[in-house]
Amino acid sequence: MGQSEKSQVDIERQKQIDDWLPITSSRNAKWWYSAFHNVTAMVGAGILSLPYAMAELGWGPGVTALILSWIITLYTLWQMVEMHEMVPGKRFDRYHELGQHAFGPKLGLWIVVPQQLVVEVGVNIVYMVTGGKSLKKFHDTVCPSCKPIKTTFFIMIFASAEFVLSHLPNFDSITGVSLAAAVMSLSYSTIAWAASLNKGVQPNVDYSYKASTTTGAVFNFFSGLGDVAFAYAGHNVVLEIQATIPSTPEKPSKGPMWIGCVVAYIVVALCYFPVALIGYWIFGNSIDDNILISLEKPAWLIAMANLFVVVHVIGSYQIFSMPVFDMIETFLVKKLNFTPCYRLRFITRNVYVAFTMIIGMAVPFFGGLLGFFGGFAFAPTTYYLPCIMWLAIYKPKRFSLSWCINWYHFSSPLEISMVATKISYKILIHYDISG
Repeated sequence: MGQSEKSQVDIERQKQIDDWLPITSSRNAKWWYSAFHNVTAMVGAGILSLPYAMAELGWGPGVTALILSWIITLYTLWQMVEMHEMVPGKRFDRYHELGQHAFGPKLGLWIVVPQQLVVEVGVNIVYMVTGGKSLKKFHDTVCPSCKPIKTTFFIMIFASAEFVLSHLPNFDSITGVSLAAAVMSLSYSTIAWAASLNKGVQPNVDYSYKASTTTGAVFNFFSGLGDVAFAYAGHNVVLEIQATIPSTPEKPSKGPMWIGCVVAYIVVALCYFPVALIGYWIFGNSIDDNILISLEKPAWLIAMANLFVVVHVIGSYQIFSMPVFDMIETFLVKKLNFTPCYRLRFITRNVYVAFTMIIGMAVPFFGGLLGFFGGFAFAPTTYYLPCIMWLAIYKPKRFSLSWCINWYHFSSPLEISMVATKISYKILIHYDISG
């Protein structure tokens, strides 16, 4: 076989693989697909912990963190949409591909892939726990006299739905699931803040820090920042979502993708801010790490909200697991030379869902998981990496507007946390001295 024939065979095989992999197998999405995929990815379990995050941060730092996070992450989302097709004739369909272009083939993988996997696998584990807890809350609310059932069994019930849906091949095939999840997210967040408002400000509501020691307050503060970071985790799948939109030189994919992102962020604002601010205003620092747990009446409404949460996290799990499936299947097919087939996909996806289910059953600490994963990996992939990649790729002139904006966005979340921590220290030390 000649060199040209061998090259042609390699190209054909590569095309066959791309047509099979979940990220690149379909490019027929519209702008509204982008909207509800991003809503489903963004408005997830994290919204239920935002009032708790406010209790850990306090009114001033909490409101500041929420507003700045919304602005900064919308900007970094725009950056990623712009960078998707920054090289003419080439699309960066995956987060790590953009990282490789910015930092080099090997370094880009080491920088992006571990963090992206921590985010996506972490989200799936948290959603296993959230789905199980919400199912349990629904069961206990509808039938308070029934025999108690352990949360682990409800996690297994939730996982059974994921075992089925995980065999849908690509993003386009989960469009209906994602749309239902997006509608549910808007529904249960509305129920959360409306039911809180109806409940009224609780007697003896307390807005002071929950921890009695300086160390505890600082730990809670950073945990609250992690919760906020978790709530803005959609960046980890934005390039993969954009990869499903058709693109031509005359009509690049960034146009419809950006429209969908703007619509999604309007929905995010309508969901996040009322839940966070009203929930904290009503319950103060007695709020649970899941606001729906703090709400008891009316029972039918709370049961419905928890059922909406279950439907939503079913769809969100699929959004965040699809890039993981793509990574696993790419490695097996391209590196280990497995044949692309349904049997390979059936085995690998079932193993992955089982893995997240087992971890979720073993570590069912909802609030702790949010804070840990949010602080460890969600902030870099959402707040920092897009700015760093923009600076590395475009190399804007030093002290130019683009250079200043990106350095500001890169450093501002850290600076805010440091300033707020110092303020917290001073306030707590003052109260400790005054008794």
